Amino acid sequence: MKFFRGNRKSKYRIPTNSASSLQDPPISKNMSTNIVYLKQLFTLTPDLIIRQIQTDQEGNSTTLVYLEGLVNKEYIHNNILHELINGSPEQYNRLPEVSVGKIRIGWSWDEIENAILQGNSVLFVEGQAKVYIYDTKGWPQRAVEDSRIEASLRGAHQSFVETGSQNIALIRRYIPNRELKIKELIVGQRGKLKLSIIYLADVANPELLKELEKRINLIDIDAIMNTGELAEFIEDNPFSPFPQVILTEKPDTTASHILQGRFAVIVDRSPTVLIAPVNFITFFQSVDDYNSRWLSASFIRLLRFFALFIALFLPSAYIAFISFNYEVIPVQLILSIAETRSRVPFPPIIEAILMEIVLEMMREAGIRLPAMIGQTIGIVGGIIIGQAAVQAGIVSNFMVIVVSSTAIASFIIPNYDMGASIRLLRFPMMILASMFGIVGIVTGAIVLVAHFVSLESLGTPYGSPLAPWRYAEMKDVFVRFPLWSMLKRPKSTMPLQSIRQKNHREDEGS
Repeated sequence: MKFFRGNRKSKYRIPTNSASSLQDPPISKNMSTNIVYLKQLFTLTPDLIIRQIQTDQEGNSTTLVYLEGLVNKEYIHNNILHELINGSPEQYNRLPEVSVGKIRIGWSWDEIENAILQGNSVLFVEGQAKVYIYDTKGWPQRAVEDSRIEASLRGAHQSFVETGSQNIALIRRYIPNRELKIKELIVGQRGKLKLSIIYLADVANPELLKELEKRINLIDIDAIMNTGELAEFIEDNPFSPFPQVILTEKPDTTASHILQGRFAVIVDRSPTVLIAPVNFITFFQSVDDYNSRWLSASFIRLLRFFALFIALFLPSAYIAFISFNYEVIPVQLILSIAETRSRVPFPPIIEAILMEIVLEMMREAGIRLPAMIGQTIGIVGGIIIGQAAVQAGIVSNFMVIVVSSTAIASFIIPNYDMGASIRLLRFPMMILASMFGIVGIVTGAIVLVAHFVSLESLGTPYGSPLAPWRYAEMKDVFVRFPLWSMLKRPKSTMPLQSIRQKNHREDEGS
């Protein structure tokens, strides 16, 4: 397995004067002492609620502490405060009896600080050098909706949300099995983020799990905001144009990968889930492929790979044929091309790069603008700019056709990250074609194939099952064979159990 190099830590560290950087004192049995130190920890925090409750006539009291915007206040009032106020004094000598599902005991100020910042409520009891932490999270969150990036025809119309526990529940609905395990990790020094690695214990390879944990534990950063940042830290080759992990918003897609022996990393506060290890072919597979009949799914799969070559090589092939190898073009077609290019003052490479940049700008503008305006910009802007550029003699009709076909082909690729990578690779291929013609295109293709073969994802071959060649797995590569014929899991994930189903067709025949 390829050795993973973590980020080098600087030998210089800027000292801080925050309270968290000092040695915390132990929790005191005196309530007033604890409240004073708590206010020192959370200075300039107007949303910190400190609710003191007197439990008996002798002055014994409890104090409930929480951040107002991160908790479910109705839940606290009905299930904690009401029972604390009406409870008997004897109950505070043991675990306070309140109607809260998850309760744990804290013994340090570090636990108290983390619990409050994560939306929990902390109860101090007079005379006890410990606290009770109640799970009362209730921050603002959105409902489960359809994915805006990964459209599905027959698949589930649910997508992940920004709450890790809800995302785990969505996956459990698809895999209600006791072997579904969850391993939690914490990343970040200032903004502590909880990561959940989900896998099937009797299928996933434990060596890959150790490698994934190792890479995550090597991350030393203030905070991680989303899954894309995590992917950049743990991928094998950060300088590769190809994505080496899959980021998905769909629970059914995630469950399918877990059943194949892969790992899903749920990042709290992010609506996307990271899948690893993966191979190149995985980016061209869609959950709709397995919801359609295998003949139509195979046709769509072949169409995607054809679109890959169109998106990657069509502009560079046009430049090479026009600039160097025009003898391979039929006479009638070359005459038509020459007529359309007679008014264009730029060489084909400048013409192509200009149109590609305009296309990318329009695509980015369509994403950033509101939905209705974005569609108008994409359709009207494309027609107006293309027609005006041709009439002005800036570009030729054939170049508009080539660029439009390339854009459509790149949008057929089901994974957004892979589609963006293919669009990026078009530019060096066009430069090579303008310098060396067909020889430049072939050279660029050879370099890409060599890089593709040497690339890894979590230490596993990125090119599998093409490199290394695995004939048994070709049933789900360029075409999709019937589901009942795909009896084994992919070997690229190195699963502990390779058999995933029995061939019931053979049982019926016998």
